[in-house]
Amino acid sequence: MTITFLIQKEFLQIMRNAFLPKIFVVLPIIMLLVVPYAANQEVKDLKFCVVDNDRSTVSRRLVSEVDASAYFALAAVSPDYKDALECVERGGADVILELPHGFSADIVREGAASVNVHANAVNGVKGALAQAYMLGIISDFAVAQRSSRGIGVGSAATGGVDVRPRFLFNPSLDYKVYMVPGIIAMLLTLLIAYLPALNIVGEKERGTIEQINVTPVRRRDFILSKLVPYWAIGLFMLLWSMFWAYVFYGMAPKGGVWPVVLSSLLFFLIASSLGLIVSNYSSTMQQAALLMFFFLIIFVLMSGLLTPVASMPHWAQALTYLNPLRYYIETLRALYLKGSTLADLQPQFLAMAAYATVSWGGAILSYKKTMAN
Repeated sequence: MTITFLIQKEFLQIMRNAFLPKIFVVLPIIMLLVVPYAANQEVKDLKFCVVDNDRSTVSRRLVSEVDASAYFALAAVSPDYKDALECVERGGADVILELPHGFSADIVREGAASVNVHANAVNGVKGALAQAYMLGIISDFAVAQRSSRGIGVGSAATGGVDVRPRFLFNPSLDYKVYMVPGIIAMLLTLLIAYLPALNIVGEKERGTIEQINVTPVRRRDFILSKLVPYWAIGLFMLLWSMFWAYVFYGMAPKGGVWPVVLSSLLFFLIASSLGLIVSNYSSTMQQAALLMFFFLIIFVLMSGLLTPVASMPHWAQALTYLNPLRYYIETLRALYLKGSTLADLQPQFLAMAAYATVSWGGAILSYKKTMAN
């Protein structure tokens, strides 16, 4: 019965804080509504400047095709390359499309023509994507021009290759769909790990920890009473976030709700135990907050939330195996997008189970029932 009273005490302390219950309700809504748009890595609304040396109907049609795409917006038509480059340097354009003399004649006569595309590469990712988008539009335009004039129709027909791309798991190629499960995982990590990190050290500063130290409460029961309220809060926030993910984006876990809940409860044990370990070894709330902030930044950056793990250096990829958030994000994305089963996610579950065992044991052993001086 002792542990029941301790759990009640923790819930009462949380509810006495007028700010925290509001955060539990409002924060998931704000993060799911704002962050998927703000953290969107799709590159759109690129401004391009045109140097049209041909000034023909075909060249104007190509410029219209580029301007009509969802990725580009015409910023200016420059008389020469020097003027267009100045436009880029001023920040008025990201890409220069330069059409040479005889562009339309080459298209009509040979079915192909040279085009110069110059991209601002200060932001390497943005420049590379801008150039790739532009070249794709130009390639499609050239194919359409050849087809309309009957150039290369016979060779294409005899090639025997019919390419029809299929986009699995995210057919609309919407980056927000990919980000929402990761945002839910990050939200739960921030709260379920951060709040326990301030718990025990807060009692140290208030002096109430001494009252616990003189009682016969076992360390295991004391740590469990500290974690159970945050598991309950985490479960509420998970279901609350899943509800708003469905309302905002129409997303529901294809693998089922119960696998999501099961994997989340396992991760809650990991995150809250790590928070208590930090709290046990900290002397002040400021120290605990800074230390937990350091670990959370590393966890988020090396979890695959914003950048794929496969694109990291080999040494960084090896370090991500020590990051529990990586396994949790992989699990949520697989359950939401792929409809994976528990059998498919066995490696992630085993890794989180091993991490939970170590972190739970560390949380118990790191708490010392000694009287403060």
